[in-house]
Amino acid sequence: MAYTLKIGERAPDFNLLGTDDAFHDLSSYRKHEILIISFTCNHCPYVIGSDEITRQTVEKYNRESLKLICINSNSKNTYQEDSFENMQARMKEHKFPWDYLHDESQEIATNYGALKTPHFFVFDSDRSLIYTGRGIDNPRNGSESKINDLENAIDDYLRGSDIAVPVTNPIGCNIKWDGKDAHWMPPAACDLI
Repeated sequence: MAYTLKIGERAPDFNLLGTDDAFHDLSSYRKHEILIISFTCNHCPYVIGSDEITRQTVEKYNRESLKLICINSNSKNTYQEDSFENMQARMKEHKFPWDYLHDESQEIATNYGALKTPHFFVFDSDRSLIYTGRGIDNPRNGSESKINDLENAIDDYLRGSDIAVPVTNPIGCNIKWDGKDAHWMPPAACDLI
């Protein structure tokens, strides 16, 4: 069995606390034609370097048709900056146009096979995976990026076309697993990066 969700697989459900102090599950987003789930965090330079590009992408599309959910699965025991309290502070400071959910148990990162921060998963109206991988080709220095794979996939879908590039390698820091070295990755994921 593959570590990361494969194209065509359905989005695993979740029930996670958001920075808005409400719980969110997959059905909370049923009205949106496209659902994007990004595994992210507070401290990663690749996340920080690309957040404004991601904001521009979200704001480019109709809010009723597209929804981005960001999930922080990093252990606060590895990086205290990734605590829920710091998630709330970051959302208050930056006012990002997405929901920011906390996967404290790391179960959802495991269910999706998240490899990096950021790692994007794009689902169609049936919640089948149509794209997974990076958002842009230079997330550490977003202003120097030349390719926006996330937007390309969204545009292909909205045109009714096949996704030209449905899978890319995510670029970023690895998920910080509880009780593991900061650079540890699940053995099943090691041949994918």
